[in-house]
Amino acid sequence: MKSIICFLLSVFSYHVFQGQVIYEPIESYKLGESRELKIQLPRGYSNDDKKTYPLIVVLDGDYMFEAVAGNVDYFSYWEDMPAAIVVGINQEEKRYDDSMYSEQNSLPIESGANFFEFIGGELLTHIQNKYKVGNFKAIVGHGETANFINYFLLKQQPIFQAYLVFSPELAPKTAAFVSERLSKFESETFYYLATSTGDVPSILNDTEGLNNSLSGLDNKNLHYYFDKFEGATHYTIPTHAIPKAIEDIFSVFQPISKDEYKETILKLESSPVVYLQDKYKTIKTLFGIDKQILINDFKAIAAAIEKKEEFNYFEELGKLARDQYPDTLLGNYYLARFYEETGETKKAMRTYQSGYSFEEIGGITKDLMLEKADAIKADFGY
Repeated sequence: MKSIICFLLSVFSYHVFQGQVIYEPIESYKLGESRELKIQLPRGYSNDDKKTYPLIVVLDGDYMFEAVAGNVDYFSYWEDMPAAIVVGINQEEKRYDDSMYSEQNSLPIESGANFFEFIGGELLTHIQNKYKVGNFKAIVGHGETANFINYFLLKQQPIFQAYLVFSPELAPKTAAFVSERLSKFESETFYYLATSTGDVPSILNDTEGLNNSLSGLDNKNLHYYFDKFEGATHYTIPTHAIPKAIEDIFSVFQPISKDEYKETILKLESSPVVYLQDKYKTIKTLFGIDKQILINDFKAIAAAIEKKEEFNYFEELGKLARDQYPDTLLGNYYLARFYEETGETKKAMRTYQSGYSFEEIGGITKDLMLEKADAIKADFGY
């Protein structure tokens, strides 16, 4: 139900902001014809700044583009994923030809091979030359095209970092080469696979077989996700899978969740502050975005420090907060907590008092800082 609601909201969002969508043809030497592209640029997109954006290529763009573009617009509006450029390739009446593969080795042949070269060469070159595309690229497919996008895994230097594979009509040897290839990836790769109890029986069976193979892979560079939805048909699976895939693949970009806090942060044997720094370094590396650390995430790390009584970590958290929010009380508050809990009470009192000239933030007020200072003064008679 959650995914259906999210889908409907995002489609509504898409229609409200459909002025962002560009329809443009691309002449293809490989295909020997022109293809129509649908392109959604992020809100506030401008050629006058240095921002770059992840690219999401959507096959079956004639019916899949709006669903993906709507979700991307919705999730990026709430900052649960980076703003992204979405490009749909219309394949109406060309789908079978574009997805053609050899019965002998399951690899693209003839028109399928041409379509493969069109995407990897002509399309990406065209989009990268015209729009502000960053390093992170994802590709989306459904049914026959979900099988097809796996061929990009075979490139020596894969051009996509994320694969959204919805109810794939797998070629006979696809599962074997996908499992083999993903087991050896040396760069971070995201692979999302979905089917449902109401899927075409042969597709359901093959997809579950692929999941069994991928679930057992031991590769720290692979981020693998699988969903088997209840009741959805082959044609409605994307409405469930698109928002779920976005949540999974872009989870590192999202604020620290309750599950992340309980299942990961509270179980850390190392510094939770380093964990926080690494989270944002990953965002920078993957998406090229120097994202300011969220106040929510500072508070989650502070809560973990308090709960585990590992108060020494307040010192590095305070220094990080001063760097991220230099004009606010945040850094002083955490440093004062460090001094208070490590026996330097006079220094703690002065640090609480010195914060009076800074801005309030995240529930940390000037009154709170003075109350903390007064309490120390009363307890120790300073």
